[in-house]
Amino acid sequence: MSTLVRQPLQQRLQRVVRQDVQSMHAYAIQPSAGLIKLDAMENPFRLPEGLQHELGDRLGRVAINRYPNDCVAAVIAALEVHVKAPRGCKMMLGNGSDELINLLAMACDVPGNTVLAPLPGFVMYEMSAKLQGLNFVGVPLTTKFELDEAAMLAAIAQHRPAITYIAYPNNPTANLFDEAVVERIVAAVAEQDGLVVFDEAYQPFSSRTWMQRLTEHEHVLVMRTLSKFGLAGVRLGYMVGAPALIDEIDKVRPPYNISALNAEATLFALQHADEFARQASILCEERARLQRALASMPGLTAFPSEANMILVRVPDSK
Repeated sequence: MSTLVRQPLQQRLQRVVRQDVQSMHAYAIQPSAGLIKLDAMENPFRLPEGLQHELGDRLGRVAINRYPNDCVAAVIAALEVHVKAPRGCKMMLGNGSDELINLLAMACDVPGNTVLAPLPGFVMYEMSAKLQGLNFVGVPLTTKFELDEAAMLAAIAQHRPAITYIAYPNNPTANLFDEAVVERIVAAVAEQDGLVVFDEAYQPFSSRTWMQRLTEHEHVLVMRTLSKFGLAGVRLGYMVGAPALIDEIDKVRPPYNISALNAEATLFALQHADEFARQASILCEERARLQRALASMPGLTAFPSEANMILVRVPDSK
């Protein structure tokens, strides 16, 4: 009679889980109970009480016994109108922009391909690339947190990245990069047959966008999330670009990735977009007030912000 020998769990994990995953740290979300929560750059406002009740009644009528289908098409149609998506472009949805970043890496997972992004930047660009087996190249920003044009162009020429991310405005520095430099980078990526993804997560607070320029550049995508709009808990992102390009990326999207409740909450929010615009306006006014206060403090350097955060350099304490 054979005896079944059970291996310790740690030994089993070492055999079945990728070594690079074992060496990683999970995305950390710090507890915030009892604190003023600023670390995730969320919209701090909740819905007015009347809209809370209206949303609750509406969500209660959603057919949660059915898989989401038509509601997703309704969200795309409503978003295309809301963002003034250029005629001839196509939109796809993701469970936040995090999922869209993962889907891009999956769709572009050709052996030897590279993802390129300025640093510091959004951590998910590098994480999604490495988890998918892609190379990642980070190009440091200048000391003033601007794009290092020469370094970016050299890296593009050397590595011919499949995907180049430009956070617009940048996360975590909150600034918009010089437009002329950005245009030259977009052109350089085009010459190398790569894609440029403008991550406009903070668009509600920004004075510029590449959305209306998509028809000029078939290799450019604009990605956004509704998290900063005021729906961080809903988890809905969207990406717009040339139909042929969106169709290829959409092939790796899991079915029913947007829940019916999330879709209905998004439709509700878009119907009350004026309330969210009012909230964004208040945040921009408070941003300006804080910028003025920081500018009056000796030794501090507050950098320009087009997001709902401000990067501040403080004096060396030594």
